[in-house]
Amino acid sequence: MQGSLTMNELEILPSEEVFILFQKLVHSKLGIHLAKQKRMMLGHRLFKRVKYIKASGFSDYFRYINKPENTNELEIALELMTTNETFFFREHKHFDYMVDTLLPKIKPNKEFKVWCAASSSGEEPYSIAMVLNEHCHTPWSVIASDVNKSVLNHARKGIYVDDRAKLLPDSYKKQYCTKGIKEFEGYMRVKPELRKRVDFFCFNLLDDMAALGKFDLIFIRNVMIYFDDNTRQKIISGLQHCLNEDGHLFISHSETLHGLEHNFELKQPAIYRHLK
Repeated sequence: MQGSLTMNELEILPSEEVFILFQKLVHSKLGIHLAKQKRMMLGHRLFKRVKYIKASGFSDYFRYINKPENTNELEIALELMTTNETFFFREHKHFDYMVDTLLPKIKPNKEFKVWCAASSSGEEPYSIAMVLNEHCHTPWSVIASDVNKSVLNHARKGIYVDDRAKLLPDSYKKQYCTKGIKEFEGYMRVKPELRKRVDFFCFNLLDDMAALGKFDLIFIRNVMIYFDDNTRQKIISGLQHCLNEDGHLFISHSETLHGLEHNFELKQPAIYRHLK
């Protein structure tokens, strides 16, 4: 509640009315719902931009980013409001399922195609690529998309603080990453041999997915919780058309397809198989 905030916090907190404007903007552009609990986060993330363009406040900044000539600033604002942190081998049961169930069943010489549909800063698609390089004995490919261009640029560089790799097996870290030294102490970098195997590109999940082709496995984790039911339905319908028969969909363990129309069979929590 505002009564518990300090004066400095109040100065960087948009009013409820202005926050609703940003909510509607993010939803219209990206389909993402910003919960009212995100008002403080929005204030902290946009405050420097408000100061940078010398806006008089958040209301003035909102008007600024909605002018046709300020699309670059609009893109920056959207990225700041939707950036999320992740880490290597998050929700490890998905990777265990890949190794134990999916990859042993691949037909010889058939390419195994994976789409990481909300790749953020790259930890997830690189984790997938490591598993495939170790355990997939047929050709494989990984494409990774996100709506946020800044995190995609970060992902392509493949540089991470060590804390992001707490769940990364030591054998994988040794084989696929280099340890930072001197001014890069405390960082690691994914080796170029693996980086070049992941194709990062900008994609809005509200856009037509048909041109992306067909996949054997789609990861879309920790992103659908930000969409309303109508948007989630649209996305799930699109993902179905991008999956081969018997292809699999991995969502996060905090998400569900309950209440949505789909043609998936639940194999285990957060893992679905596409039916014919």
